[in-house]
Amino acid sequence: MAFRQALQLAACGLAGGSAAVLFSAVAVGKPRAGGDAEPRVVEQPAWAGAGRPGPGVWDPNWDRREPLSLVNLRKRNLDSGDDDVTSRIDHCKAKATRHIFLIRHSQYHVDASRDKDRTLTPLGREQAELTGLRLASLGLKFNKIVHSSMTRAVETTDIISKHLPGVSTVSTDLLREGAPIEPDPPVSHWKPEAVQYYEDGARIEAAFRNYIHRADAKQQEDSYEIFICHANVIRYIVCRALQFPPEGWLRLSLNNGSITHLVVRPDGRVALRALGDTGFMPPDKISRS
Repeated sequence: MAFRQALQLAACGLAGGSAAVLFSAVAVGKPRAGGDAEPRVVEQPAWAGAGRPGPGVWDPNWDRREPLSLVNLRKRNLDSGDDDVTSRIDHCKAKATRHIFLIRHSQYHVDASRDKDRTLTPLGREQAELTGLRLASLGLKFNKIVHSSMTRAVETTDIISKHLPGVSTVSTDLLREGAPIEPDPPVSHWKPEAVQYYEDGARIEAAFRNYIHRADAKQQEDSYEIFICHANVIRYIVCRALQFPPEGWLRLSLNNGSITHLVVRPDGRVALRALGDTGFMPPDKISRS
């Protein structure tokens, strides 16, 4: 079998992760005597495989916030003489559940060459209104809205936030659209240059580490947070959060203005309650551009 190195990515580690270099190698099938090619095998990047349990085994310390990993078992409390490991572990345990709502931006003018000109279409503005109404109808006390700094995400946020008065908004470049990791299987109509995976992949992985994790031990109440960004970013985050192979992100599909709901429990377990929900939109208002 002939091997070809396909990709090298660098990922910075936020929210408890250290900087890492990501490598992905593709094994290209060499035709056999009968003409059939061997199956294409894609190795996971270093961050996805090193030090983790085997396939199908949940890694409880995926966000590096497992209480036992935060406690120095050799350190004794010199002030109180307390060497009770259990109490120190309990002090580091999360108590609240995080509800994370990932919203894809609404339809926009895809033909514009500059980001500032890629504004929402009239349909896109209608979609954002419907998404805002849907979120408001849930009756939840949303804590904040974090959104991508790209024009289409900013405009979607402006419309949705009108339906959620009092909820603060924060812009970030980490959630901008990009190419997170080479998809498997590959597609012929979308082939970014290797340098784009190198640059975007590290940033999007940093967004995952920064925003997707169990609640801080000091958080007492469940939180409800909205992240308004892009299809590639959301699909990658879902795969990472569920500990599915991240290369499979392009197998998922998200409509404009759709709602994806992730739940992160205090023990670090993650559940997907909704993926790309647009059931609240009339059929003629649904799009995927």
